[in-house]
Order: sequence, then C-alpha cells, then structure tokens
Amino acid sequence: MSNEDATPENRLRKELPEEVPASAPEADEVREPEPGLTGRQRLVKGLWPPRASRAQLIVALLLFGLGFGLAVQVASNSDSDGALRGARQEDLVRILDELDDRTQRLEDEKQGLEKQRDELENSSDQAEEARKQTVEKERQLGILAGTVAAQGPGITITIDDTKGTVEADMLLDAIQELRAAGAEAIQVNDVRVVAGTYLTDSDNGVSVDGNKINAPYRFQVIGNPKDLEPALNIPGGVVQTLEKEQAIVTVERSDKIVVDALRAAQRPDYARSSSR
Repeated sequence: MSNEDATPENRLRKELPEEVPASAPEADEVREPEPGLTGRQRLVKGLWPPRASRAQLIVALLLFGLGFGLAVQVASNSDSDGALRGARQEDLVRILDELDDRTQRLEDEKQGLEKQRDELENSSDQAEEARKQTVEKERQLGILAGTVAAQGPGITITIDDTKGTVEADMLLDAIQELRAAGAEAIQVNDVRVVAGTYLTDSDNGVSVDGNKINAPYRFQVIGNPKDLEPALNIPGGVVQTLEKEQAIVTVERSDKIVVDALRAAQRPDYARSSSR
C-alpha cells in the first residue's frame, strides 16, 4: 500500500458513499417547451402519454355502469329463450299443452261472443220487424176506426134528393150494402162512417152520428170497384129503391178515392182487453 493511500484522509474518503446526483424534475412540473419543436409536435407530446384527471375517471365510471346495465337488460331478455332451450322434453310438451288449452279457451270465448252478437242482431231485426208490423196494424185499425185518413180505389155515389123523400134508413141500407161488398172506408159528405155509426132523420135532411147533412148526399167509398158497384145495382137493391123515391143516383168508379174525414179516438167506458 502506498503512503498516500495510507493517510487518514484518504481512508475516510473511501469509506464515504459517492455523491448522489441531482434528482430529475417531477412529472407534474411544468415542462419547458423544447426548442426546435413545431406546434403539432408539442401538442402530441402534451397529449401522450395520457394523464387521467378526476373528471375523466368519473366519466369512465359512469360509462362503465351504463354498459353494465345494458348487459344485464339484454341478459334478462334472453333468459326466457335460454330457459326454453335448456328445458326438458316433457317440460316443453307441458308448456305446449298449456298453450293449446289457452288457445282453445280463447276460441270458445270468441265463438260465444259471436253467437251473442248474432242473437242481438237477430233480436234487433225481430224487434224492428215487430215494430213495423205494429205500425202497420195500428194504421189498419186506424182506418177502420176512422182516426187516420185513407186513400185507394173505389167508387163515388151521389144521391140527389130533389123531392126530399130520402130518409135515414135508405142511406143506412146503402152503407150496409157497401160494407157487405167489401168497403174498407166510407165517408158521407163530411162525416166518417165507423162501426158504431148511426143515422137519424132530421128537419130537411139526415143526421149521421148527430151531425146533420143535407142533400145531395155524397158517398166516398174505398174498396174494389168491381164488387162495390154491382152490389148497389142488384134488382131490388139500393139504387132501385132510391130511384122509386124519385132520387137521382150516380155511381162513378175511380182509381183514387180519398177519405179524409177523421173521428176522435174514444176509450171504452167498460170494455177492456182480455188478452194477457
């Protein structure tokens, strides 16, 4: 060993550690722009390697949660298909039988509803037909009762009593002959003839149901003219009887006779319908 190395100062220098070099600057310290770099190179150098901030971490966590939720939803929607794929054959047969039973019940319910619809339609049609028949029947009864006007083919009879010899019973015979021949509606002058009509003699005329009428007596009759006119002209009938009393009788056929004299509907005092 040399004398220089053996000195106490040299021995102490060898025992001390070597000098530690100066530490490098921290990563978050501001980097001075290196000379000679362009703007794009400095931008790239600033973006890479990336530095994650707290806001970026929060956004990343939110996106992760959203993706996880979507994955769970898709998985839950596919659970039923997966269950059917993994089911046993007897389970699939049972499920198919249940679907068939449900389909049959729905079909039976559909047929029942269609039947009810048809019944309602039929009942509605029947009700409408009954209503029409009721209206028609009411009209027919109204014609017979004299509460509604009527028109149709028939004859017009005019009796001109020049001598004043025509009496109530002669006109009543004429009404009876017309009814027997099929007259459906009769009007004498301005009075409607109905089932309860009565005729009486009055001064210089005749009263029909209490309404006085004067000559000439004009009958408007609805019915078949081919039946009505011959019934009046039979030997010894109405026309010959009136002509013997020197009355002038004229009978005319027509395709349209209007009977428009009306009677007020009367309610019976005692008679009531016996139908239940």
